[in-house]
Amino acid sequence: MRYVPHLFGNQIVKTLLLWLLPVLVVASCAPESEKQPEYPTPPQTPEWAINATIYEVNLRQYSEEGTFTAFAEHLPRLRDMGVDILWFMPIHPIGEKERKGTLGSYYSVYDYLDVNPEFGTKEDFRQMVKQIHDHGMYVILDWVANHTSWDAVWTRTHPELYKTDDDGNFIIPPGTDWTDVIQLDFGNPDTHRMMHEALEYWVEEFNIDGYRCDVADLVPTPFWNEARRRLDEIKPVFMLAEAETPEHHTHAFDMSYAWETHHKMNELAAGEMTIADFEQHLEENRTRFPEFAYRMQFTSNHDENSWNGTVFERLGDGVEAFAVLSATIPGMPLVYNGQEAAMDKRLAFFEKDPIEWEDYPMQDFYTRLLRLNQQNRALFNGVHGGDLVRISTTSDDQIFAFYRQVEHDKVVVLLNLSERDASFDIDSSYLIGTYQDLFSDFEVTLNEHPSWTFGPWEYAVYYSND
Repeated sequence: MRYVPHLFGNQIVKTLLLWLLPVLVVASCAPESEKQPEYPTPPQTPEWAINATIYEVNLRQYSEEGTFTAFAEHLPRLRDMGVDILWFMPIHPIGEKERKGTLGSYYSVYDYLDVNPEFGTKEDFRQMVKQIHDHGMYVILDWVANHTSWDAVWTRTHPELYKTDDDGNFIIPPGTDWTDVIQLDFGNPDTHRMMHEALEYWVEEFNIDGYRCDVADLVPTPFWNEARRRLDEIKPVFMLAEAETPEHHTHAFDMSYAWETHHKMNELAAGEMTIADFEQHLEENRTRFPEFAYRMQFTSNHDENSWNGTVFERLGDGVEAFAVLSATIPGMPLVYNGQEAAMDKRLAFFEKDPIEWEDYPMQDFYTRLLRLNQQNRALFNGVHGGDLVRISTTSDDQIFAFYRQVEHDKVVVLLNLSERDASFDIDSSYLIGTYQDLFSDFEVTLNEHPSWTFGPWEYAVYYSND
């Protein structure tokens, strides 16, 4: 039989308890502010984001006026198009020292607590946010936490918040050519505190719904964890990381960029990779991230458009096919402003260069895709949507076919991702049924051995609902 000594009859244990007791008492009486905060896993994503879509607003180029008030005129159109989240590129005043171009970069922030006078006033912004909410949509602001302009307010009031060289001079972010901005020091707790307070300001005072966080990888993850905790105490927020880092999703971010998937699409369009390789990428990417993570899928954004080319330059005649792909694989689809107008120009980054709206030749196309994401549970975000299941065809080197399903909600996608005609059959008893064709509104009945002939870059999307 194992001998267990009586706890309080053991002198060694008594001695240890006498030594530990003061420590335990002090710990139990420690101020709440000194206790380690709790960070929920996963972060508590707002319920409204489950089936949300997202649209990026480049306010300077959105209209000739480039103001909050002028943008607000588009809200009914965007709501009807199926947009839920409006992501605004930074709205803050832009520094003048070392400015690039005439107007400078949005990402060279002069004052985190003010708005760029080119766009309007704080009251104009407040009214626009209210209008957006009245239309049933949500607002996230682009936030530049890593760096500021050379002449930012903090360089005068709090120079200790910045990294410096051996001579005490401000420095640009290491390893970059971002000569118009200087690096903040996240080794200083005061930098965390002041940046958190600035983030809280726009949620508390203007009722925004979250942030898109610029170069999130360059800022320590613990900063983002604490930012999320503090913001959620004000209201449930939605957080998007401009990064592709799984650990960001543990406590801080709801959604991250699917950068690699985007680049793989460009490679597919250029004939530089196979569909089999793309499928393998999707599977590897899926296993890298927690299942609750939202991934943002896109064919364009402000960086891609300005620096790497328009969708027509990069995707050629496959523009629509890849838009369908990005809107139906797991993730939240992004539309960059102007895509609904078939914008075929690179918007200048540091100068005024308004979008040429004229008409909206792709408005109906994107409306159908975004509304399908809103209404069919198979395409919902994160764990709420269906897994992607590849469908085998007789032309798998050209045809990427798959379906996603949640209970009776199903979406079947057929894409010819090549420049050649493709005739193919599918042997799929699990697809038998009646569907709606997303783009023709016709009713389609699939039998056990359906056959198709698709032209180059042709596509079809069939769906069914409860």
